[in-house]
Amino acid sequence: MRVSVIGGSSIGPETAAAAEALGERLAERGHVVVCGGLGGVMEAVCRGARGAGGETIGILPTGDRSDANPHVTIPVATGMGHARNALVVMNGDAAVAVNGASGTLSEIGLALAQGRPVAGLDTHDVDGVEAVDSPAAAVEYVERAAGRGGGVD
Repeated sequence: MRVSVIGGSSIGPETAAAAEALGERLAERGHVVVCGGLGGVMEAVCRGARGAGGETIGILPTGDRSDANPHVTIPVATGMGHARNALVVMNGDAAVAVNGASGTLSEIGLALAQGRPVAGLDTHDVDGVEAVDSPAAAVEYVERAAGRGGGVD
């Protein structure tokens, strides 16, 4: 399945390590990462997924595909700014929020409004978001909630 990973664009080393581990786990389970394609959580999750041989889709706020972080395999230029947040969550079967600020909060709301299951790893406390304590728990939750296992066990 496709999993939207949403989170902060400016993060510390601990959050980067968690996002990278999340990307690695998603790729190992056969899932495609969908994100906003820039830095922070987006870059870390893509780095982890690519390191494990996975695919990554970056839905960019800008009109230039070359703005994508170097770990995005499929950059999608939108020229939509923050309005592209809807496209990030619409292109995932589920979402994982990692840390984040107001942009992440908007994506959580959009995902929930579209009926997407959302796991939260050190992020906003919002009704409907399943708080998890590890990247592995986040993947387990979204697989179970979306009714889809990974391609590899």
